[in-house]
Amino acid sequence: MFLGTYAPKLDDKGRVILPAKFRDELSSGMVVTRGQERCLYVFSQREFENIQVKVRQASLTSKQNRDFLRLFLSGANQEIPDSQNRVTIPANLREYAGLGRELTVIGAGDRAEIWNTEAWNAYYESAEADFANTTEEVIPGLF
Repeated sequence: MFLGTYAPKLDDKGRVILPAKFRDELSSGMVVTRGQERCLYVFSQREFENIQVKVRQASLTSKQNRDFLRLFLSGANQEIPDSQNRVTIPANLREYAGLGRELTVIGAGDRAEIWNTEAWNAYYESAEADFANTTEEVIPGLF
């Protein structure tokens, strides 16, 4: 499970050292792809295989499904951390997420997310007020 917030740096070659707490889960491979809100999703190889099972069940007659799958899967890149635990973020994904040197990596349960730090801070500021003022059950049975 991926939890927490971290602030690694992107090096000049487009590589990032993911948080030590994520290494066991990601050491045998991962998939990095476009996420929503212009972040990147990082799935363990095992979790991405679970997603693939669900993807194969999606109706191809739904334009919304096709559009989502095209964007989600066309950006997917399999990566294996190098001996120094660095992962290369492909140029097209760095551009999509607007990544510069300053990154924020968050744990989001079944995945990690990589954000441009300014974008994360703006998102957090906007979403936190809604989170604090939530009066309805958002996730059934959670609270």
